[in-house]
Amino acid sequence: MASSALISILITFLVIILVLYLVQRLPLDGRTRQIVQVIVIIIGIISLLRYLAVF
Repeated sequence: MASSALISILITFLVIILVLYLVQRLPLDGRTRQIVQVIVIIIGIISLLRYLAVF
């Protein structure tokens, strides 16, 4: 049980990093890119907290 939660947390963390990298590659202006990055980070933190059984 603990190993599956750890794997889920690791996969979620890697997906967050990948999405943030892909956002950097998009041809967006600075303000829009920053807003998208904040949204991705918030969604990622909520997902990680869900795996840690906080929610």
